[in-house]
Amino acid sequence: MPQYSIPSVSRTLADFVAASSWAEVEAQSLEARRSILNFFATALGSARDPVVIAAIRALAPFSGAATSTVIGHSEPMDALCAAFLNAISANLLDFDDTHPETIIHPAAPVAAAIFALAETRRLSGHEVLTAFILGVDVECRIGNSVSPRHYARGWHITSTCGIFGAAAACAKLLGLPAEGIANSIGVAASQSAGNVENLPTGAKNVSVGNSARNGLFAALLAQQGYEAAPRAIEGPLGWARTMGDEPDIARLLNGLGRTFEIAKNTYKPYPAGIVFHAVIDACLLLRKRIAGRIDQIEQVTVQGSALLLARGNRPVNNERDARVSIHHCVACGLLLGAAGVAEFVQETVIRPDIVQLRQKVSAELDSEMRDGAARVTLRLASGDVLTETVISPRGSLAAPLTDRDLEAKLREGVRTGRSDWDADRVIDAVWRIDAVDDVAALLQSLRPLLRSSTSNSTLKT
Repeated sequence: MPQYSIPSVSRTLADFVAASSWAEVEAQSLEARRSILNFFATALGSARDPVVIAAIRALAPFSGAATSTVIGHSEPMDALCAAFLNAISANLLDFDDTHPETIIHPAAPVAAAIFALAETRRLSGHEVLTAFILGVDVECRIGNSVSPRHYARGWHITSTCGIFGAAAACAKLLGLPAEGIANSIGVAASQSAGNVENLPTGAKNVSVGNSARNGLFAALLAQQGYEAAPRAIEGPLGWARTMGDEPDIARLLNGLGRTFEIAKNTYKPYPAGIVFHAVIDACLLLRKRIAGRIDQIEQVTVQGSALLLARGNRPVNNERDARVSIHHCVACGLLLGAAGVAEFVQETVIRPDIVQLRQKVSAELDSEMRDGAARVTLRLASGDVLTETVISPRGSLAAPLTDRDLEAKLREGVRTGRSDWDADRVIDAVWRIDAVDDVAALLQSLRPLLRSSTSNSTLKT
């Protein structure tokens, strides 16, 4: 590994963030807006989920000045609470964007934080997009430096690294100098948390919400003069080694300022863990081939990488289990011929025919299969054996979702999330955000007017 002579990871990243302007990142604008469109799609789809409503009720009595939009609702909350809520709703259904090299979901921590902050001051679309692109770069580069060991060790990498992106992006929006941005990143290192064991529960979303909220908080503290250790990331007792990793500095810094991690971002067609998308695609192909002979399926074998089995070879007891289940994804593809939000709700998960088909599924390790790929084999009562292998599932870099796909995803999110927001207005706002002078006014224009003082009492409960 090349030896890098740098003052520190925090300061090197901070120098890059401080020096970067719209001119340096403008080429990434389209992908940034695609990512933000997907962020709104997933947040709107979960805005009225019981988990989000419970969080609103817990926070509302302690909320400060109501400055910032809560996506899918009419009433704002303070910036820290709005950042928390919008991050958990964007991440809740496992439907958000994915950085393939790290499995980080980049937008939720960064977009939630910067939009909440943007509404407290007059900021242009150029400023917000610049901060978003740089924040995504910081979180994913730090993730690169500890992947795949960090996630395999049990750290929820979206939460643990997302906070760094949120902190750097918010520090950029606050106009902090490089020293202040470095301190923001260092303060974030003291708040980084989240574990994979909690993925099947609402506790997983708490750490994603905290990554946005606490990243914004870190930047606000740095603005007030808080300092952090220069090597809070890579020091002998710093973030990376405390969490069990020797950071790969070369991988973290390679191409810094020349290539951007957001260019690698991908978007999900299915609200399930990214490693299950190939399973779903293979089963949809097999469903067409068996032409309605579902009742003849005797056995289904899924082969994939160790990551696929570790994430998804588990019992299914509820809808959260289902979104990270090989067995349920097979049932969606073969029996239902679809894998949208409705196919992962509790009513579907407990259907007797779904349960029966899940019981016919077994998973096997194929050490030659790369992460994100899968092979599905059916054995029918007739003796026929059919196999489909998917290496690059729909939504991957090799088979990306189109702009129209993302717009359709947002419209579906508004419908399934039972939101009274206007989907077309949101879509138009995101596509033209690079041209607006005041992002706060743009966001506020998306909130429906309250029909009465009690029409949207969720935030007051």
